[in-house]
This record gives sequence, C-alpha cells and structure tokens, in this order.
Amino acid sequence: MTGIDLDGLVVVVAIAFTVPLLLGLAPAVRLPAVVLELVAGIVVGPSVFGWVEIDEPIRVLALIGLAFLLFLAGLEIEFERLRGRQLGVTALGFAVSFGIALVAAFALDAAGQIDAPLLVAIILVATSLGVVVPVLKDSGNLSTDLGQLLVAAASIADFGAVILLSLFFSREATSTTTKLVLLGGFFLVAAGLVVALVGAEHSRRLAAVLVRLQDTTAQIRVRGAFLLLVVLAALAERLGLEVILGAFLAGAVLSLVDGDRMMTHPAFRAKLDAVGYGVFIPVFFVSSGILFDLDALVASTSTVVRVPLFLGVLLAVRGLPALLYRPIVGSRQTAVAALLQATSLPFIVAASMIGMELGLLDQATGAALIAAGLLSVLLFPLLALTLLRRPEPAGAREPALALAAPGARLES
Repeated sequence: MTGIDLDGLVVVVAIAFTVPLLLGLAPAVRLPAVVLELVAGIVVGPSVFGWVEIDEPIRVLALIGLAFLLFLAGLEIEFERLRGRQLGVTALGFAVSFGIALVAAFALDAAGQIDAPLLVAIILVATSLGVVVPVLKDSGNLSTDLGQLLVAAASIADFGAVILLSLFFSREATSTTTKLVLLGGFFLVAAGLVVALVGAEHSRRLAAVLVRLQDTTAQIRVRGAFLLLVVLAALAERLGLEVILGAFLAGAVLSLVDGDRMMTHPAFRAKLDAVGYGVFIPVFFVSSGILFDLDALVASTSTVVRVPLFLGVLLAVRGLPALLYRPIVGSRQTAVAALLQATSLPFIVAASMIGMELGLLDQATGAALIAAGLLSVLLFPLLALTLLRRPEPAGAREPALALAAPGARLES
C-alpha cells in the first residue's frame, strides 16, 4: 500500500454518502442523486475548488462503477416482455430514433456544432433505464401498458446504443468488418454461457449448494455474478470491443438465465444493487463530475448555447418515436413516454468520455452533451410525473382498452 494516496478517494466516498442523505432529509426535493453527485464532483474538482483530482484508486473504482452500472442496466432487461406486438413497436421506435439521430447529428455537423456526427447520433439514442424504472415504480405504472412499453423501449435503446458504440468506436483501431466478426464471436461466447448456466441450474446437487451458500459469508451468487461481469468485460477488452459491452451483456445473460429468483433467492438482486449503487457506481458519477470541464463549457456563449440545443435534439430523437405508442396508450401517456424515453445520462457520460479519449469530441462538446444529459434527468422525469398525476380526462384511455380484445393486448 506504500505510495498510494487515498485522500481524494475519501472526498469522493464522502460525497457519495452525503448526497442521498441530504436528499433523504429533504423528501420534497425530487432530484435524482446522480445529478447532485455529478455537480458535487464538478465543485470539488479542478473546475471549481480543485480539492480532488483523478488518481489511480479513484480511476480503478470508477471503472468498476461504470462496469457495474452497465451490468445492472443489462440485468433490468425483462426478456419475457420483448416479444409480440410490444417488441415490434419498440424495435421500430428505436430504428426511427436512430434515423432521426443521424439526420440531426449530420445537420449539427453541417452547422459546425460537432465534428463526429455518427458518434453523437449514437450518444443520443440511449435511454436511462435506471432512471425510468424508479419513476414508473413510484407512480404505480411499471406493470401497465405504458410501463411495459417504456421498459422494453429503454432496454432496446440501451442495448442498441452499446452495440453501435462498440461496433464503430471501440478504442482498438480495427475495421468495421473485423469488429463485426469479433462481435459475432463475442455473442457466441455469451450464448454458450447462457447454455452452460441454464444446464448448471438443472443440476440438483449444484442448486442445493448454491442455496446453502447464497446467504452465508460465501455470498456465492454475488461472487458468481461478479465473476461473470469481470470475465465478459475482460473478454470484450481483449477482443478490442468496449468494456461496457461486456458488462452490459453480463447483466443481460444473468437476467436471461435467472428465472426462478423469486422462489429460491429473492434477495439476490437487492444484494447486487447494494454492491453497485452502494459502493462503486457513485464513485463513477462523482469522478465524472471531477473530470467535467466546466471551463470549456462556459468559455464561450456558443458552447453554452449548445446545451439547450443538444437537449432539444435529445428530446426529438427519443421523444418523436413515442408517437408510435399513441394507438396503444393514448395521447397524454404518449407525451409521458416521450419525456421518459428522452431521459438519458449514464450512457451519455460514458460515451462522451470515450469520444474525448479517442479525440473525436473536444472538451467543450463533451461537456455540453453531459450538461444536456444532466438537464434531461433533472427536467423530463419531473414533467412526466406531473402529467401522470393529472386526472384522466373522460375517454382518454380508450386506445388502451383495445388491448383487452383477443389478439390485441400486449404480451407480458
């Protein structure tokens, strides 16, 4: 341990503890903790007070935090919902979203606002599943037609954005064809893991051992999940793909094979949330704030103007495809879907950092994109909750009632 300075990490961890505590003491302030974590990181970082800089301990824990964030996002995917009419509508919505993103990004490029239109288009198509799900839970809409559509749409958007980023903008400079081959091989490995894990679940002896060890100091299921995360993240990096792809796919694999969780290990997901959100993920967000270049953002009026511009583009890219849901959920809930789909921050932060490391985004553009993401998390869920709490006008639910007819309702 000689030579390792933990002073900066103490400040980061103190912020991670203090932010949710303050929000808990002021329940009227409906603000996602991630927003304050980023802002606090900016304040203690070089942009304001300069108390903390990113050193090796913070960098390592932040990397694990990013991996855990994507792992838990993949774990949120409910594959049983991704089928039938719901899958078709949300997949079409993502395709439309990416098309709008490409048009908008190339228009921004032509206007001299950005230099990497494809990368910016990919950054704009994700949705923060980790923000959307709590909003739907708190409002009692998670199991409704609207909730099912939004969870499916966010899952597809997150998965599609991670795949596109890994395909076109991995840190390893290989051709797109080579990356396609590597992606195919990577997914074959993941499929093999699914088959192996499903087969292992059918072993009575192994299942009994897992049940016996899962709540002891061994915490065997948590260790197994962490092993899966590290293996796929390391494999993705070795193949020249993004670590976030391996982490996200690890969560998706676990979600796919962990079908009996409510019967044999109902506390497993809570334990993973405790490890991720309680330890590592806050370090990633606070450190992202420390790295945030506030000087580059406020250096010129044109850069500041890009923040509301990017926010508007984000709303158009993710919000307009929600019009496809109108025949299913009605007009008002379509507006709610548009706002929640346009809520995005973790992927914007991660992808912007990658873009800046690759030299494709300058500090000002990266800072403006992250600031737009911050505003989306701050404003869009609040507006969506306001719409959800309004009394339902007479006849407003008629489109959704059609789902009750045979062959017309969404599969869940």
